[in-house]
Amino acid sequence: MPTTPLYLADTSQRRFTATVERSLTDPPRVVLNRTCFYPTGGGQPHDTGGLHGDGETWQVQNVTGRATIEHVLSPAGSSDPPAKGTTVTGVVDDSRRTGHERHHTAQHLLSAVLLSEYNAETTGNQVYAERARIDCAYPRFDDNDLTRIESRLNEVVDRNLPVRWYELDRDDAERDLDPERTRIDLLPDSVTDVRIVEIGDPDDPFDRTACAGTHVTATGELGAVELTGRETKGPDEERARFRVR
Repeated sequence: MPTTPLYLADTSQRRFTATVERSLTDPPRVVLNRTCFYPTGGGQPHDTGGLHGDGETWQVQNVTGRATIEHVLSPAGSSDPPAKGTTVTGVVDDSRRTGHERHHTAQHLLSAVLLSEYNAETTGNQVYAERARIDCAYPRFDDNDLTRIESRLNEVVDRNLPVRWYELDRDDAERDLDPERTRIDLLPDSVTDVRIVEIGDPDDPFDRTACAGTHVTATGELGAVELTGRETKGPDEERARFRVR
């Protein structure tokens, strides 16, 4: 049975109760009926935290999967994962998740700036709790470019634009949204409902793209974005490194 991904609806939720649907060993891991733990994917790392139940605590070391989500455990006080049918309380590490959300939102802003001002399409990204990077189709940025991009990013941060997410029928999304940013064509044909992350005024958004990651609810929560460097990844690809602070 698929795991209900609570993190898609409410990214601020860090504590939840759930029932163990499957208990597995080697490595010890469980599948829950629902979870707030984000699994690795889309350039965003998995959450960590703990599961508590029957007087035991298990540290969540890794989270994998999409439809069925497995929580890989490091037991504390017990060598066995919680048994099937056990009710557990999950607690997500707040600092790690918040870092991911801030950097993932900043990546959306950076992708939008690069596309609108440099016609540079994002080709890859990776966020961490304390830093992030983005790859884009562009020959080479110089120091003036980095200064200009950073200034533009922080203008958007200071505007404290709202960030929202919702599901949209795939046919409607393909018809109405900018394919250069949504990249819906990269999704499997089996995906019929697309999760959209939108920043700014719905009638004239700063950015709108398909994304299954977690984000802050307003750009002001980023504080400030700092570009920390760049490197050439190929004849027509650049990598920019950044962090929020």
